[in-house]
Amino acid sequence: MTPWNALKADTHRQYGRFSIGCLLKGFVSRRNFRVVVTMRLCQGVAAGKGMARITLPVFKLLHRWATHSAAMDFPWRTDAGGGLALTHGWGLVINQGARIGNNVTLFHGVTLGRRDRIARDGERVTGFPVLEDEVWVGPNAIIVGGVTIGRGSRIGGGAFITDDIPPYSVVAGNPAAIVRNQCTPDVMNAAPL
Repeated sequence: MTPWNALKADTHRQYGRFSIGCLLKGFVSRRNFRVVVTMRLCQGVAAGKGMARITLPVFKLLHRWATHSAAMDFPWRTDAGGGLALTHGWGLVINQGARIGNNVTLFHGVTLGRRDRIARDGERVTGFPVLEDEVWVGPNAIIVGGVTIGRGSRIGGGAFITDDIPPYSVVAGNPAAIVRNQCTPDVMNAAPL
């Protein structure tokens, strides 16, 4: 998916439709959406060819300002699918190695972090979380390591996850436990992808 198509989907998640007016309104008035817009701009410029690439430092600076003003740690190189919704956003921490699917919702205080383990042979093993499509992650949830959160799952606020979660599960607690299977995904204004 191109950064432009992803940005259209992100705007759809915010407003239930896409228009340039909605995109500009969101950029100006919503600090959490501004972070997504600047991330997509950086990715688009970095993927471009020719003279446009020389503007990347300016867009990276804009993204740094946007994340700082929104109190988030969200690298512009994050692999995030279209339809990303950051709700409230304060204290959000995303590791650059994390992968985020389409129509994912992340609340304030969420951490998607790296986890290092030392294998039996002494080798360091590093892992990053993967969130499949339509995942909903509640406030202050922590997901670390090379785990996969299955499609349509809902992660309750304050959950601490270090193991894979099957699709369509509801997860809560520290340590995390599956409290329900076959749940319905919670995706407000799902972008048509």
